[in-house]
Amino acid sequence: MTTLNLPILDLSLLDDGPAAGARFRDELRTATHDVGFFYLTGTGVPPELEERLLRTARAFFALPEADKLAIENVNSPHFRGYTRIGGERTQGRVDWREQIDIGPEREAVAWEDAPGYARLIGPNLWPAALPELREVVDDWEAHLRDVSRRLLRAWALALGAEESYFDAHFGEPSTLTKIVRYPGIDDPAGQGVGAHKDSGVLTLLWVEPGKGGLQVQRDGVWVDAPPVPGAFVVNIGEQLEYATQGYLTATNHRVISPARPDERISVPFFFNPQLDRRLPLIELPDELAAQARGVERDPANPIHALYGENALKSRLRAHPDVAAKWHSDLIAH
Repeated sequence: MTTLNLPILDLSLLDDGPAAGARFRDELRTATHDVGFFYLTGTGVPPELEERLLRTARAFFALPEADKLAIENVNSPHFRGYTRIGGERTQGRVDWREQIDIGPEREAVAWEDAPGYARLIGPNLWPAALPELREVVDDWEAHLRDVSRRLLRAWALALGAEESYFDAHFGEPSTLTKIVRYPGIDDPAGQGVGAHKDSGVLTLLWVEPGKGGLQVQRDGVWVDAPPVPGAFVVNIGEQLEYATQGYLTATNHRVISPARPDERISVPFFFNPQLDRRLPLIELPDELAAQARGVERDPANPIHALYGENALKSRLRAHPDVAAKWHSDLIAH
């Protein structure tokens, strides 16, 4: 197995003057054109918040099963709450992990005469036995929203657009935080989460220090992307690839389960447009447009310009039990 040395970018360069900012934008454009993945340091996320997040995540997964199942996601038409081990699928195969999904805290909307993706709007399910989970997630998301916006502004400039390009088209961002536990198994090649590309724009992944398992596909070969202390793993999704007509690359990745008795906590944060927003094609400078590879068309996995349609597609596939209970009218077509 070849170890992948992903580029390491330092976000704090954006605070060090015009030359350093230009260097960061060049590195950002190159990394996401070449592979679509990089490590990000200098985010300003306090180490004590990382420790608090990990401690609270472990406390959640250590709760009695009854407390976790009280907020099981089959009770939420909005795909929120707890997913038991084996309850999610990628490419139709079972992922061996348990998790809690947390999105924007909203009141549910009436489904009649509303587009299907409106069903994703609604409240979260929080464990009554662990009120501090909501507090730490709120703090975590506040930091990562800021990091995400800074990255998108840097991308806009790096791609020859106005700095506010993504701000103007995003609206109120659709976010999703997944707190995930991969339990140890006996199969050394077990599927923690199967091969996939993220369906949105931007993902910031925090991984428990010292815990590997993430792999990225390069030139048809799976290579390891081990954690780097103090860094997030960042990758782009299908919509950013689509918006740049393949100049930027959304890359297949997966997680191999840890070997028993080890386990692994990870927390991906997804930052995407408002559900009813379309991310338009970016008019790239000629020298960049000449390097755009186009977007591979997969009839089984269409990429929708309207983010809500992309998000709904992903949720219905990943959670067939929730889809069957609440959305049979959508999956019947």
